[in-house]
Amino acid sequence: MAYNNHEQNGASVLRALSNQDFLNFGIQNLAYIKPVHVDGRSMFAIHAADGTPLSVMKTEAEALITVRNNDLDPVIVH
Repeated sequence: MAYNNHEQNGASVLRALSNQDFLNFGIQNLAYIKPVHVDGRSMFAIHAADGTPLSVMKTEAEALITVRNNDLDPVIVH
């Protein structure tokens, strides 16, 4: 994919942002849900916006409910 200079500069800036930079943008209200394997079983991990692991749930539905019950906005990562 070809990028013009403006797009390349924007992408470089985003790659250089730290976890704290993202928190300062207000994404501390987000929780990331991603499928993981634990002891050979498929489960769903919940992570804070800064990447801190928060919990692991048996189903995606449980993860979504847990995130929403903690006043966070879920983002599903594949």
